[in-house]
Amino acid sequence: MEDTERAQFEGNPDWMSRLPEELLDVPLWNLALPGSHDSMSFCLDVSSPVLRSQSCLLRLTDWLLPCCTRRCVYRWATTQQSVLIYQCDLGIRFLDLRIARKPTGGSKLFFAHGIYTVMTVKEALYELAGWLDAHPKEIVIVSCSHFESLSDEDHANLMKFILLLFSGKLCLPQVGRGETPTVRSCWSKGQQVIVFYDNQEMPHPKLWSRIPYWYADSPDPKKVIAYLEERQRQGRPAGFYVTGLNLTEDIPYVFLHPFQNMRKLTLSSLSLLLRWAGEQLPGPKGVNVMCCDFVGMSEFCSLVIKLNYKLVGGARGRCLHSLF
Repeated sequence: MEDTERAQFEGNPDWMSRLPEELLDVPLWNLALPGSHDSMSFCLDVSSPVLRSQSCLLRLTDWLLPCCTRRCVYRWATTQQSVLIYQCDLGIRFLDLRIARKPTGGSKLFFAHGIYTVMTVKEALYELAGWLDAHPKEIVIVSCSHFESLSDEDHANLMKFILLLFSGKLCLPQVGRGETPTVRSCWSKGQQVIVFYDNQEMPHPKLWSRIPYWYADSPDPKKVIAYLEERQRQGRPAGFYVTGLNLTEDIPYVFLHPFQNMRKLTLSSLSLLLRWAGEQLPGPKGVNVMCCDFVGMSEFCSLVIKLNYKLVGGARGRCLHSLF
């Protein structure tokens, strides 16, 4: 890793503990929270097969030319560079975890984005739990989704593991309880983790259901911005939701750009995407979680965190905004 990239990891490990008093009672879904898209894609296994959910064409190509196909998928499916604890040190407070069972992985669960990861789900979540112990005033949202090839038993075991691992740190869904999670309310109860579990067939009362994720499904940053602005005009969800700044390629785009990869595509578009992000406002009509690729290669985390200081009124708000 280059020194300039390593320097980004100094980041914002305890930014929530330093929020001004005015923001401690704001609902968490009205704060701006930095998130990482496909958070575990930093450890994709280039020797693994493509997912069964991929297109027939890609799976056929993988069967005929596995070495070339998997390396190509690896180049385009890798969207992050660092382990979860370093992402959290940067200031990331939303983790996008896409979970899968490998065809030959036994009972272990992994993550996936095009292909499977090397690191298991348990290994990653144990690391996250350790980070939370070291930063008791930080609150992290974990989104578990996609669930490639998981059985009902896999789901039951995974939910049991999550509940045991985070135990008293879990912030429970507010539906039917008349409670709204804020930084202060979470601190008062020792809560640090909100887990979204996107499996409607097996809901659990201690886990939140699916979180809405807005993304444009385009490699063009201008189209991404146009899509997000159109969604904003339609009105934001009432609770937590994600604004995705991530770009998305398709097979024709990959074939037409043989010497490019997701990192190059992202870096060439970041200035435009971050300029738009910096103009946003959190709150009941504004942004909440904002997700990006390669979160350690720009000022993304600091920029999103700084949006919260727009909610602090008058000269004090302008002063805090300029200092961050």
